[in-house]
Amino acid sequence: VFQGRILARRLVGQETRYEVEVKTPYRHRFPLVTREYVWVPNTCSCPPLREGGEYLLMARQHVNYERTLNRILLQDDGYARPWTPREDRL
Repeated sequence: VFQGRILARRLVGQETRYEVEVKTPYRHRFPLVTREYVWVPNTCSCPPLREGGEYLLMARQHVNYERTLNRILLQDDGYARPWTPREDRL
């Protein structure tokens, strides 16, 4: 779970790749750097993340069986909601 600002959106094949500036990591099981790519396994803009917006994102690390692909994946069971200052207080 981390707070991030969407910098760019790009369609790559059947997936959507968001470039995200990681502002505050709240809970993480894998290391995050200040800029990450977050992948969504569809092209329908679901969840609808707009460029320049700040969101609270719950994503997973996805590593394939050959261990040649390591990325952050925002799946259907994850969530992305607009970030509010209330999140810092919690």
